[in-house]
Amino acid sequence: MTTDEALAKLPELLKRDLDQPLCVCNQIIKRVVIEAIAEGADTLQKVQQQTFASDGTGCCKRQVQALIEAVYASDAT
Repeated sequence: MTTDEALAKLPELLKRDLDQPLCVCNQIIKRVVIEAIAEGADTLQKVQQQTFASDGTGCCKRQVQALIEAVYASDAT
């Protein structure tokens, strides 16, 4: 899927601050995480491998997981 398609699946709350770091430890921009998810990173481990987000202290794991769930939720039905 494209990044725009992934963004369209997100609730407004998760579309905020797209150009700000989601992962503060590694300075990974939220849009980069969404791009990785759109390209097929459908687990936290895959997002970590592609972007290095959440492999520092892990404080952003819940945010990354919420993005994954929001993008892939409609695919599960």
